[in-house]
Amino acid sequence: MTRSAILTLRLGRFRSYDAAAIETGGTSVALHGPNGAGKTNILEAVSMLSPGRGLRRAGADELAHRGGPGWRIRAEVETPGGEVEIVTGVEDLQDTRRTVAIDGKPAPQTRLAELFGMIWLTPAMDRLWIEGATERRQFLDRLTMGFTPSHAEAASGYEKAMRARNRLLREPPWDAAWLDGIEAQMARHGARIARARADALTRLIAAQDRAQTLFPRAELSILGAMETRFHQALATAGDTDTLEAEEAAELARRLAAGRTRDAAAGRTLDGPHRSDLEAVYASKAMPARACSTGEQKALLISLVLGHARAIAETTGAAPILLLDEVAAHLDEGRRRALYAEIRALGAQVWMTGTGPELFDGLEGARQFAVSETDGISRLAAA
Repeated sequence: MTRSAILTLRLGRFRSYDAAAIETGGTSVALHGPNGAGKTNILEAVSMLSPGRGLRRAGADELAHRGGPGWRIRAEVETPGGEVEIVTGVEDLQDTRRTVAIDGKPAPQTRLAELFGMIWLTPAMDRLWIEGATERRQFLDRLTMGFTPSHAEAASGYEKAMRARNRLLREPPWDAAWLDGIEAQMARHGARIARARADALTRLIAAQDRAQTLFPRAELSILGAMETRFHQALATAGDTDTLEAEEAAELARRLAAGRTRDAAAGRTLDGPHRSDLEAVYASKAMPARACSTGEQKALLISLVLGHARAIAETTGAAPILLLDEVAAHLDEGRRRALYAEIRALGAQVWMTGTGPELFDGLEGARQFAVSETDGISRLAAA
């Protein structure tokens, strides 16, 4: 089995780091130090090697060190297709568009999803099951990109077309032909999104069903009519190509019929951007939103591990895992179970914690002590 791993990571004026460099040798990385020292900033930098705004969803101006002119991340990455160099950043905050270069050539952010998989778990996600649907959709879409890299492009295209439609609906009289074209784009992207999400759900369920783990199994479903129909078709070996065309045509029809309603609401009220991810603690038949905080955390870890197993089975390479302050919330038994599953997967994991004792059992990991003085973070090999 091939693997994905960050081999080197170099930061320039990113968050609390003026400069930093980590050589991993392809092993896992454990970062420890006091709260506020800058550990999560390293994980955030790694997350910027994937499409989007990273694990904190921060704006470009928030990432620059001490309000500087810009920031840069350079990494050498081992991928299933071979080693690549990725450089990303913002040169000047007057133009906050993040640039990406792969092996020295400019590339769209969506290309990053095609190179390797990545998934993260942060303390902010502990409330995933009780927050709004937006956070769960974003989580689901990151899982989906691991199976279908083009999902990033479809999601971006859908959002762009939806914003254009919403703007037009605010400015009557409407150009019906122009709206028809925009809604056709939304519908094509929307059908692709729903199909990819349903495929991801099917693979995650299968991966969890085959697993024997100390972490609780989650029964998953997507609350969305389009995704439900695709999921049913996948379960019965139906023709999903034909269904995708049918779903696109039907969504375009509904969007056209809903223009007056959506104009009054000021937003689009139909489509896969309204879907939600639902989980149930299987052995207790209890919705995740009703579980204790510890149970919700365990369900999230179970889902991340299931995703990693499914990615490894599908692509032959486990995704890179970013686990921020996860170990501190696990007892010793579950912590060792987590590390055993990571070893079995062959996955590279980047973890943070307040002390090195939390990483006992994470064999072969390179450890770094993180400290902060006067707002500047520093790394030291431990």
